[in-house]
Order: sequence, then structure tokens, then C-alpha cells
Amino acid sequence: MSAPAPVSPSGTVSDHGPGPDPAPVPVPAPVPAPAPASVLVFAPEEGPRAQQPRPVVQRASVRGQILDALRTALVTGDLLPGEVYSAPVLGERFGVSATPVREAMQQLALEGAVEVVPNRGFRVIVRGARELAELAEVRALLEVPVLMRLARTVPAERWAALRPLAEASVRAAATGCRATYAEADRVFHRAVLALSGNEQLVGIAEDLHRRSQWPLVGGPAGRGRAVLVADAAEHLSLLEALAAGESDVVQALMREHFVAAGG
Repeated sequence: MSAPAPVSPSGTVSDHGPGPDPAPVPVPAPVPAPAPASVLVFAPEEGPRAQQPRPVVQRASVRGQILDALRTALVTGDLLPGEVYSAPVLGERFGVSATPVREAMQQLALEGAVEVVPNRGFRVIVRGARELAELAEVRALLEVPVLMRLARTVPAERWAALRPLAEASVRAAATGCRATYAEADRVFHRAVLALSGNEQLVGIAEDLHRRSQWPLVGGPAGRGRAVLVADAAEHLSLLEALAAGESDVVQALMREHFVAAGG
């Protein structure tokens, strides 16, 4: 039996018999994996505060990550009310230049968390009990009427879809970390208000929520774990009332929620 005709690379049968072996196809050199983004560490100060947490930021979006780390430091009390911090000094603690730190602090100034001190840096705003109570009152005036309306117009299944966020806030509260809970609380309230379809409302409410998180001057850095857990549990009760269309219950729960937040 004769040998089968060779097959060309295109899959067709050649009529010219076997030829020389084809030249080997060169194998491209492996492409090295990209180097991981460098890690920038918010190094602790020396001295009595040397054991404070070390937030970590990645090279990508340095400004945004420094902004998040500074917000966390404000909530936890690592940046003290009334103290002045310079961008170069904070930059050294982050391991970055002063520029992204200064940009982040300027954003915090717009949010009412710090104020500019010419030729020195930024002073953390001193926020007392009265101001927190006023913020809670404004939040109630803004959000309560909206949620009462949504209780009458949004179907129950839309509220049920938000239950995982409420449960996430309960888990965050159980950690006892005020910064962790503040973020979960923000996400929940934003999702609830987003059902109104009013982006301006959502933005204003989120700004008020952020302003209400800074710690009291001369007080503890955060509320106790039990208080956080009770606050988070109200999210579940609120969703149940919203799903049931009980606007009066929604009103009572929200007012109680904000009274506790401002107390």
C-alpha cells in the first residue's frame, strides 16, 4: 500500500509527494507578568501613637485611596479634632509626595471635615454634639418624606432586593469598627434613596451622612458595638415596613433612627 499523500498546512492534500521537513515555528518568549503595584503605607507616628493602624494604599488612584484612608482616620479618631496636619508630613507617612495628600485634604475641606490653615496645613474640624444633632435633624427633614412616599409607590420585591445590604450593615456593626459600619451604613442609605430616582437628593444625603460621621471632640472615637448593632438592626425593620407599605411606621422608624444618630 502506498504512503498517504502529505497534507498541506491549509488542510488540502499535496500532489507533489513528501518534501523536506518544514522549518520549526519559532516560539515567542514568554511575556513577563506585570509587576504588582507598589504598596504605599500610612506609617504610624513615633511616640505614644506609634501603635495606630496602618492603612495601605496601592499605586493606582493614589489620591482616591489616600482620601479613603483619611476619611477612615477621621471616623476612627486617628486624625484628632482640632489638630493641624501638613500635607508633606502626611505624605511622608503614606510614602508619597505631598501633592495627592493635599488634593485629598482639599476634598475633605469641601466636605466640611477639615479647614485650611494658611502656611501650616489643614485643621480637623471640631464637631460637637449640637452640630451632630443639627445634621441628624437635616437628614430627617430630607429623607423621611421621601421614604414615606417610596413606601406607597415602590413594590415589595424592590425592597426585598436591598435586604443583603441591610444584613451586610448588621455584620459590619458586629465587628465593632465604626469606620467599617459607617461605610456599610452609607451604602444601605444610598441604595434606599436611589429608588427615588433623584440623583441630586442622593448626593446631598450622602454628603450629610459623611459629615455626621466625624467623632465628637473630647469623646471616644466611636460608638460602642452594641449601639452600632442596634442601629444596623433598624435597617431590617425599616425594609420590612417599606415592603409592607406602612408609611407611618417608616416615619416613626426613621425619626428614631436619626435621633439616635444625633444623640
